[in-house]
Amino acid sequence: MTMAISPRRSRDAYTHRLRRMRDQGLKPPIHDPGTDSAPDRPRNVAVSCGWGRLLFGQTFDDPAELAEAMRAETPERRDIAFYVRDPHVVLAAAPHELFLDPSHTYRLDLATYRGARRKPHGFVVRRMSSADDADAVNRIYVSRGMVPVAPDYFWSRRDSRAITVFVAEDEATGSVVGTVMGVDHGRAFGDPEHGSSLWCLAVDPQAPQPGIGEALVRRLAEHMTARGAAWMDLSVLHDNAQAIALYEKLGFVRVPFFAVKRKNQINERLFAGPPPEADLNPYARLIVDEARRRGIDVEITDAAGGFFRLSYGGRSIHCRESLSELTSGVAVQICDDKAVTRRVVARAGVAVPAQCEADDPAAVAAFLAEHGCVVVKPARGEQGRGIAVGLTDLAEVETAIVRAREICDRVLVEQYVEGEDLRLVVIDYRVVAAAIRKPARIVGDGESTVRKLIEAQSRRRAAATGGESRIPLDGETERCIGLAGFGLDDVPPEGLEVRVRRTANLHTGGTIHDVTDHVHPVLIEAAVRAARAIDIPVTGIDLMVKSPCEADYVFVEANERPGLANHEPQPTAERFVDLLFPLSIPTAMRTARQSVAQPA
Repeated sequence: MTMAISPRRSRDAYTHRLRRMRDQGLKPPIHDPGTDSAPDRPRNVAVSCGWGRLLFGQTFDDPAELAEAMRAETPERRDIAFYVRDPHVVLAAAPHELFLDPSHTYRLDLATYRGARRKPHGFVVRRMSSADDADAVNRIYVSRGMVPVAPDYFWSRRDSRAITVFVAEDEATGSVVGTVMGVDHGRAFGDPEHGSSLWCLAVDPQAPQPGIGEALVRRLAEHMTARGAAWMDLSVLHDNAQAIALYEKLGFVRVPFFAVKRKNQINERLFAGPPPEADLNPYARLIVDEARRRGIDVEITDAAGGFFRLSYGGRSIHCRESLSELTSGVAVQICDDKAVTRRVVARAGVAVPAQCEADDPAAVAAFLAEHGCVVVKPARGEQGRGIAVGLTDLAEVETAIVRAREICDRVLVEQYVEGEDLRLVVIDYRVVAAAIRKPARIVGDGESTVRKLIEAQSRRRAAATGGESRIPLDGETERCIGLAGFGLDDVPPEGLEVRVRRTANLHTGGTIHDVTDHVHPVLIEAAVRAARAIDIPVTGIDLMVKSPCEADYVFVEANERPGLANHEPQPTAERFVDLLFPLSIPTAMRTARQSVAQPA
């Protein structure tokens, strides 16, 4: 007599076996022996995920067929062959086209997984539900150097039961600040092991809330558990210590599965080894990468300082990040002295705030009495060092002047103007990118002190910016915390947002939010006018505005070396290289631009 076993009973038996093996300290099996030889086992499975295909290696009996399937990868996509039994054999079938991915595989046993006791604060995790969500996910993908998805992919598969995309939404702004994709193997191809996998976990590098990545992973794990999946796997680069620490905290364990990828431009850094510019900071590397893509020769002259020389068609230009030989020493000096910058742009008709030197205490007191609230900053300096914003008390002003003098002997006191900090990148006297810069802030969890929250947020900012952004624990930070009613060792209530700096500079922990498509024409005109007055071909113009969509503004300062990497995906590096080497622009594009610039 033959007894029919239902799929549900088979799944329950497999889950029970996984639990028993875990209790005995054994690793989960690669395949379920009870189903591996079934006549209806799926064969040569490839699932489209938008950014590329997932090829399930355990469904390919012939390594040569798997290699051939990988060779069918389409342009601008990233296919991944996962669960490859014999990767060395697959690579031998196409050694010049495929490589072994330097990633580890981690598995979460969903039968023993336990959810979090605390709910996330400041954001909610939900399923992707609109075309705007899809656009936001692509924005995050690009900001993290990931492959964007075709605009209609997510929306055309919004009812898919095989692929699920969750997003984290900021409760205050409604913006999407994180995303994760999950693949249900059972629904994707009838997987007899009832597995699932996690892909494309990404958090907006500007998001201030802690725990977004963890909340997304937990939500996907709970979703797959409800679906009846036995486990959830993921692939993570071997040197991504921060991500690995998160996964191990949640109960993932490393398992011996391997992935194979195609040698293409997207994957180049994974198989070609570190490039000569590996030690460059993100601002220099972005430009160097763009130059190499165009066939421009690159010579790194000082990696630590961000110096490199670009050569093309008999022309050679030395650069330090976005500062090149095309910017004159006079223009650099104008930008370097904030009082001079203000006078130069004011003569060109750009609106500027009132300002005075800090040498005369009586004049400073009178200035404060007239304006009520002021900014103290060194006449020379960069990256927000020595700047104190929103001072209303004379004693605070005097203390800030002393601190600013540690940066520069000359100190300026300036009228404080309430608003948002807008950075406009002007290249060749055209605005290429615009972003609102927001001061560093923390979100209370009801348990951690302000000091610990700042340290954690600073680590996240450093990780998101290649070490360029950190929140300093200095006197200005303590002053800002005090204005919010806290000390460094106090514990803010759960969900309370505390601004810990008043300046929005990236290097003091500020975040950057692209608004290029929404800038008012008057603000664009003011930025270009300021750049022309200084006679500088590449600059970052900072304005204080009520809104990027409104015409009101005052000029703050001009930066002779703006960080172009802060404005991706806007084409800042492309326009910078266009300026340096116009002949490197493809002929068709150059012709199209000339026809626009000179209409018939």
